[in-house]
This record gives sequence, C-alpha cells and structure tokens, in this order.
Amino acid sequence: MTTDFTRRRFMEAAGAAIVTGAATATTSAQAAAGSRGQTIRIVGISCSPRKGKTTAASLRVCLQAAAKADPRIDVELIELAGMKIDGSLAAGLPLEPGQKDDFPRLVPKLSDPRVAGIIIGTPVYFGNMTSLCKAFLDRFIAFRKNNFALSNKVAGVLAVGGARNGGQEVTIQSVQAALFCQEMIIVGDGRPTARIGATVWNNGKSPVTEDEFGMDTAKNLGRRVAEVALKMAATGK
Repeated sequence: MTTDFTRRRFMEAAGAAIVTGAATATTSAQAAAGSRGQTIRIVGISCSPRKGKTTAASLRVCLQAAAKADPRIDVELIELAGMKIDGSLAAGLPLEPGQKDDFPRLVPKLSDPRVAGIIIGTPVYFGNMTSLCKAFLDRFIAFRKNNFALSNKVAGVLAVGGARNGGQEVTIQSVQAALFCQEMIIVGDGRPTARIGATVWNNGKSPVTEDEFGMDTAKNLGRRVAEVALKMAATGK
C-alpha cells in the first residue's frame, strides 16, 4: 500500500512539474502575443485512431471557421492517431520499461498561455468517445495538479457518428463532463443551431464534408469558440 501511495504522489508531482515548466517557458511568448494585439490560438484535437479521416476533416472545417472569425486568431490541428497515451498513468502507475508516452509533449501546446480555446473531436464508438480520447482526458490530471492550468480556456466538442442520430450528443456530453472538471468554459455550437456542440454524420459513402447539417454545426462551433475566447482574452482572465 505504501509503495502504491508513493508512486501516485510521485506521478502527480511529475505531471505538475511538466505543466509548470511549460507555463514558465512560454511567459515571454505570452508577452509577445500581447504586443501583437492579443493574438490567440485555438487548438483542435482529433481523438480518432485513424489519421486524416472524418474527425480530422470535420475539425479542419471547425478551425477554419474559427480563424475566419477574427484576424487575431491562429489555429492548429493535432491528431492523436499513432500516439501512445496510457490513461492508467493518471492513477499514478509508473511507466513500464521501454514504454513510450507521448502525452508530455502535448502539455506545452495546451498549457501555452496563447491557447485560448481547445476543441476536442472524437468518433462515436458504441455511444461514447474513443478509448484514445478517454485516455487523453484522464491524463488531464496533470493540469489540475498545477493550479488548474486549463482554467478559463474555452472548450468545444465535436463528435462524428455513423448515423444522423448515432450517439453524437451523448458522446459530446461525456467529453464535456471531463472538461468541466478542468474549470474550462464550455460552449456549444453557435447560432442559428445553438445546441450542445458539433454533430457530424459519416455515412460511409460520401466525404464527411458533404454532410451539410454536420458541417454547419462544425462551423458554428468554431465561430462560437472563437467569439468567447476573444471575449475572455479581452478581460485578461
């Protein structure tokens, strides 16, 4: 029991150290961003195990809409496909000998003060997020342990299902629940749909970008994240 407890405390401390180091390293970058008129960044995270497929394509549409909302916005798409992210490490378990862990290199990107918005995209697997998405969100314990490093960043969620009503909204809510625990500002897709988030249908026959309704929700989500992120940046929060 003592060994397990010690390992857990060690992993928590290590995770916090990673986040602290990243925030310190970007202090000058934050100042530079401010001098350019509060340039901010919105990052899209594709949690599909398939690189460059429907989730990534949908997030690109979402990010393009965010970028068009204001010239002060930069966007970046990160795909988790091919990365090794073990959610069990969030419980304090040590890395196995030779085990690869890609999560630490994502920490500086997400905790960068210039990042004002994060959009999580995931396929729907049996009415919920992918295991890769869950592992990724479980590792967010590192941000909590460093004084909630993601607090007040704006977050939106996009889900791609194999049917029009294929569990997208349930999946979005599941991801949102994890983001609420980080003190993030959660938004849905903006007007005119103004609902829970971006709900995309992959019918398996035509490109996902031909899903007109789904792409509208993706564009609205990107724009809404941008709008709120800019307002938060203006308040200096």
